[in-house]
Amino acid sequence: MALLENSFIYLHFLILQIIVSCVLLCGNISVIAETNTLNQTDTLNFTARLVSNNKNFTLGFIKPVTYINNTYLAIWNSKYRSASSPVWIANRDTPIANGSDATLFIDKNGKFVINRTHGHPIQLCPGETTTDNTTNTRAVLLDNGNLVLTEVNSDGSVGRTLWQSFDCPTDTLLPGMKLGVNHRTGRNWTLTSWLASNDPSPGAFTLEWDPHGLELVLRRRGAVFWTSGALKNLSDPDGGMTFGNIGPTYYYTQSYKMMYTRTSNEEFFNYTLKDDRLDPVVHESIDWSIDYKGSFWFENTGVPLQEYCYGYKTKDNEGCAEWEQPQCRSYNTTFRLLSGYFVNKSNGNFIDGDLHRIGPADCRVSCWDDCECLAYQKMDTLRCVQYHQEAEFRPDPSGNSEQFYVIQQPENGLTEERNKKRIAISVPLAILFLLASVIVIIFYWRWRTKGRKRDHLRQLLSETKNLRNLDELGYDNGFAQHLKVFSFLSIAEATDNFSAQNKLGQGGFGPVYKGKLPEGEEIAVKMLSRSSGQGLVEFKNELILIAKLQHMNLVRLLGCCIQAEEKILVYEYMANKSLDSFLFDALKRDALNWRIRVIIIEGISQGLLYLHQHSRLRIIHRDLKASNILLDADMNPKISDFGMARIFKRDELIANTNRIVGTYGYMSPEYAMDGVVSIKSDIFSFGVIILEILSGKRNNGFYNVNKPLSLVKYAWDLWRNGVGLELMDPTLSDSCSNQQFLRFIHIGLLCVEESPVDRPTTSEVVSMIQNESTILPVVKKPAFTNLDNVTEVDSHMDDSASHSVNNVSISTINGR
Repeated sequence: MALLENSFIYLHFLILQIIVSCVLLCGNISVIAETNTLNQTDTLNFTARLVSNNKNFTLGFIKPVTYINNTYLAIWNSKYRSASSPVWIANRDTPIANGSDATLFIDKNGKFVINRTHGHPIQLCPGETTTDNTTNTRAVLLDNGNLVLTEVNSDGSVGRTLWQSFDCPTDTLLPGMKLGVNHRTGRNWTLTSWLASNDPSPGAFTLEWDPHGLELVLRRRGAVFWTSGALKNLSDPDGGMTFGNIGPTYYYTQSYKMMYTRTSNEEFFNYTLKDDRLDPVVHESIDWSIDYKGSFWFENTGVPLQEYCYGYKTKDNEGCAEWEQPQCRSYNTTFRLLSGYFVNKSNGNFIDGDLHRIGPADCRVSCWDDCECLAYQKMDTLRCVQYHQEAEFRPDPSGNSEQFYVIQQPENGLTEERNKKRIAISVPLAILFLLASVIVIIFYWRWRTKGRKRDHLRQLLSETKNLRNLDELGYDNGFAQHLKVFSFLSIAEATDNFSAQNKLGQGGFGPVYKGKLPEGEEIAVKMLSRSSGQGLVEFKNELILIAKLQHMNLVRLLGCCIQAEEKILVYEYMANKSLDSFLFDALKRDALNWRIRVIIIEGISQGLLYLHQHSRLRIIHRDLKASNILLDADMNPKISDFGMARIFKRDELIANTNRIVGTYGYMSPEYAMDGVVSIKSDIFSFGVIILEILSGKRNNGFYNVNKPLSLVKYAWDLWRNGVGLELMDPTLSDSCSNQQFLRFIHIGLLCVEESPVDRPTTSEVVSMIQNESTILPVVKKPAFTNLDNVTEVDSHMDDSASHSVNNVSISTINGR
C-alpha cells in the first residue's frame, strides 16, 4: 500500500515537471514576476508588469477608459496615481481593440514592438533610428519613470542608450524630461493633451519651450493660446526660479529647481525636485501636465487657462494670447456653466467628435466663433451639442437640471474700462453734434447719387440661392460703404474705353483690362461677358466673398460696377501677373530663384490658413492652381478667383457637392470622384502647386521619356528611389539648398496623399514650412487621379494650359 502511495506521488511530481518544462520551452518567456527589466528574449503580455526598483512607476497594458474596450501600453505613478491616470502612453494614436492578446517585445533590430492579433505590429515612437541586427539589448524602467533601452556589451556591462520614453513625451512632464529641440536629430520635445477626458489620442493643446523668449508656450490647434512669461530668478537667493506669468501663489517655488540649457546640439527646459523629504506634497505631485481643456497642472493645482483666456486682453489673465474676435463677442463676454434646460431643444446641433476627431475644446471654439451659438454641452463621450439663439435657455436655480456652457454678455453696469471710453467720447460729442448737419447733407448727396446702384447691387445678389451667405457675412447697409461702386463711365475712362492695348487676357468669365483711376491707382477690370452662362453666379460669389476677406496673401477687391447688362469687378493691379506666367515660361523662370519660390510657398500657405481657420467663416477655395496665384511687384503671392469657393460654417468640416467643378490635375481624388469637399481638398491642390514650383513643370500634360504621367507620380517615383533632387528645376541649381529642397518635396507629397485623413491640416503645413525642426511624417503613396474616371465635371473646366491673366484668373464656378 505504501509503495502504491509513493508511486502516485512520484507520478504527480513527474506531471508537474512536464508542465513547467513546456511553459519554459514553448515560445518566448513571458515576464510574470515583478521586475524592472525586459530582456530581448522576453515578452510582456497583458497581465504582466514592469515595476521600477523603488516601485515608483509601473509599465503595463491598461484600459484607462472603462466603457471603451481600447488597450494602451502606459507608464503610471504606482505610489500616488492609478493606472487610469498614466504619465506616458506608447500607442495613443493606435489603440488596440480588445488588447488582451497584446504583447511587448524587443525585435532583432533593437526596437520596441507591440504585437497584436488583429492589425499590424506597432513600433514605439516610430521614426527613431536605433541600430541594425542588435542581438543583445535590454530595457529598464527607472525610478524616475523613464523606460530606457540600451545595448548590453559582451561583458554584461551597459552600452549606449538606443531609445528612451523621455524622448517621446505625451501630456506629462516628469523631472528630468526635456521641453525643447534637438538640432542634431530634429526632434522636438513637446507635450500634447488628450483629445477628451475619455480619449488619450492627441488633442487640441500642445505645450512647448520657446528658446527665444525663454518661456513655455501653450498652443491650441497650432495657434498661441497662452505663454508662461520669461523664466526668471526670484529675489530670494534660495527661491530658485519662476515664470513671469505664473505667480508664486500657484505653487511652492522651493519644490522645483528649474533650468534652461543651451548647447550646440540642444536647447531645452527641464526641472528637478529639490531634496525635501519633510514635504510629502513634493513626492505626490512631481509631474507637470496639460489636460484636454487647456489647463496647466503642477503641484496638484491647475491653472484653468480656458476659464479666462478668451482672446481679448484684460489685466487679470496674464499670459493669455490675443486673437481676432468675432464681431458679436464683446469685451468681457464669457462662457458660464449653468444648470437649466432649453425650450426648443430640437434646435441643438450635434457634433460627433468620434467621427471628426474633435474634442470639447474644439466644440467650445466652434460655439464661440459662431455668432448664432448660444450655448454648448459636453456629452459623456466625445459628442457635444450646440444650441443657437432660436432655442430659449431657462436657468434652474436649484441646480438639479442638466448643465450647459452658456454665453454670458457683460453686465449692464459699465466696467472701469468702458467708463474711460465714455469719458473720452463725451468730450468731442459737442463738436460732432455741430458737424452733424454737414454730415447729413453729405450722406444725402451720396445716397442720391449711389443709392440706386446699391439697391441694384443688393437686388442682384439676392437673386441667388446664396442669400444665406449674405446674412452670414454681415451684409447690411455698410456693405456698400465698404465696397466702392464705380460708374460705368469711370471704368471706361480708366481703361481707355476698354481698348485692345489695355486688354490683359480672356477667360470663361470674360475679358480683363488694365486701367488707371484719376488718382493714379492702377486697377484690373474683370468684365462679365454677356455670352457667359456661368459668369453671373461667379460674379455674385466672388463679390460676396472677397469684399469681406482681408489678408495680405489674398487679392484685394476694390469695388464693382453694375449698369444694365454690364457686370464688372475691380481689383488691385498685380504688376507681375500670375505665377504660371513665370513658372512655365522658359525665359521668365530665371526670375524665380530659390528664395522667391520659398516666399511664394509660405505666402500661399498663410493665405490658405486664413481662409480655413482665421476668417469669420471657413472658406474652401476649390480651384487653387498656379494661374490663380498672382504676384505683386515684390513677387509676394496673393490667392485670387473665388468664384468656385465654398462657404463652411465654423462647425462644418466636410460636405458633398452635387456638381464637380475645378481644374484637372489640381482636384483631390475624393472631390473628383465623389464630390466630397473639405479643407483637405485645398491641401491637395496646394501640394500639387508646391511640386510645380519645385520642378518648374505642370502637373497636367507632364511627359517623361516613355509615356505621359502626372508630375505627382513622377515626384513620388524619384522620392521613393532616393533621387528626389532630380525633380529640381535646373535654374535652381545655384541658389537652392538641397536639404531644404528635399524637405519641400516631402511636404508636397504629404499634401497629395490619397486619403484626406492622412494629409496634414493647414496649420500643420504652415508649421512644417516655417519650422525646419518639425519632424515630418512618413510619406504614404500619393493619389494618382485617373482623369478618365471623372464622370461629372464642368464643361468649361480649364485644360492643362489654364487660362490666366495678369491680375485675375478666369475659372468656371459652381452655383451652390
